[in-house]
Amino acid sequence: MVIDISQEVFSCVVFPGDPVPRLERLSSITEGAVCNLSAISMCAHNGTHVDAPFHFLKDGKTIEELGPEIFVGPAYVAGHEGELTEADARRILDAARACGAGERILIRGRAFISAAAARVFAGGGVCLVGNESQTVGPEDAPMEVHLILLGAGVVPLEGIRLAGVADGRYLLCAAPLKLGGSDGAPCRAILITE
Repeated sequence: MVIDISQEVFSCVVFPGDPVPRLERLSSITEGAVCNLSAISMCAHNGTHVDAPFHFLKDGKTIEELGPEIFVGPAYVAGHEGELTEADARRILDAARACGAGERILIRGRAFISAAAARVFAGGGVCLVGNESQTVGPEDAPMEVHLILLGAGVVPLEGIRLAGVADGRYLLCAAPLKLGGSDGAPCRAILITE
């Protein structure tokens, strides 16, 4: 089974202060054009998206410099509400490793990653960590968590939608658009049951 875990871009939740995505119809068949043609305007961090290290690190890699293998492979989904502590992160990472999905961790629920939990993932061989919020860290102070994760090469996948997805192992495909020089990019994230 294929499960779409992405937000629809034009109705997505927007991080406070980010621009709202917009669609402009450039031509329309109903108005006599030979085709429908659209232009979009949006922040690289609207909807379901990934952060590149350059988002918080001056000399960090931009989105096109990240290998696609980060975004495709076994992933572990775990439910959690509220702050994800160091102990929570260790428990989730142990469960993920036990089923061979310790490189990609997806957190279901209204959760954010604490700095202590970020250090567990950063030192635990994780290459991607995702959550349902528009930021992996606390919304009012996201910098520290991003610096820990991105500094260790752990890519955040933010704004996923996991309602109805059970805990366990899946195959994740969340490849971002290849936007040269960008600090992030939207993606169509899907889970496949194995």
